[in-house]
Amino acid sequence: MSVMQPALVVEDVDATRVLEGDSPRRPRRSGGRDRGSWPLTIVLILCAITVIIPLYVTVSMAFKTQGQAVDGNAFALPAPFSLDGFVTAWTLTNFPAAFTVSVLITAFTVAGTIILAAWASFAISRNWDKRLFRWSFFYLLAAMFIPFPVLALPQIQLTGLAGLDNPVGVTILHIMFQLSFSILLFTAFLRSIPAELEEAARIDGASTWQTFWRLTFPLLAPMSATVGIFAFLASWNDFMMPSLIISDPAIQTLPVVQSIFQTQFSNNYNVSFASYLMAMAPAIIVYLFTQRWVMEGVTQGAVKG
Repeated sequence: MSVMQPALVVEDVDATRVLEGDSPRRPRRSGGRDRGSWPLTIVLILCAITVIIPLYVTVSMAFKTQGQAVDGNAFALPAPFSLDGFVTAWTLTNFPAAFTVSVLITAFTVAGTIILAAWASFAISRNWDKRLFRWSFFYLLAAMFIPFPVLALPQIQLTGLAGLDNPVGVTILHIMFQLSFSILLFTAFLRSIPAELEEAARIDGASTWQTFWRLTFPLLAPMSATVGIFAFLASWNDFMMPSLIISDPAIQTLPVVQSIFQTQFSNNYNVSFASYLMAMAPAIIVYLFTQRWVMEGVTQGAVKG
């Protein structure tokens, strides 16, 4: 009798749990969620491979000698490492001049896009109840659906008549074509900033100009980084607009200069890849250092708080 009593007590406790709605605990299965993420992981790995392999070939070919570059083994590591391709590309394409032009155009494009888009977005978001500002926003968004090739011929004629067939004209056009998307991002982000902050600043005697520069614009830093990196990539990698607008080959941008001297590379694949690597290295470096702010700006602007 004394031996069976503990078993009866355990059965009574389990029965009481069932009656009270407290079912016995079962081990949780943690593998279902992990199995569900595998297809997405595989897709992301494949996407990464499509980027890593061409980048590896570019870096490998750039550091090879001319003999190694034409031996038919593009995936082999350079042995020994050689900088001859970079030296030849530096002098052949007049890299310092083209690099300077690209940097100036990109820098002024980024600065102009951030400032003008922030101004316009501030006015639109804070006057959304007025029809003029609301329709101005829709008008600017409509420009996103008009690609540059459609307007290429009129833009070439206008810049030629205005004497802007130079890097200055390209910079202005880059800013204009970046405004629509940038205003969309800034406006979404500004709607998440409480208007009470600006009202408090005005009560303290700040003007609209002071409120924007001292209060609102510093709060736009994450989105400014996002807009800046998009403007940088679009301006730095642009080929069509500079090739059509700039009339003097001596002041062309890097992508256009590479296209001009492409025939002179002949079979010097190490020179070609060295030139490509020097041209895309600034964009890769800038994105690596700013991708955190890009993601923060996109996620914060997507949620209205």
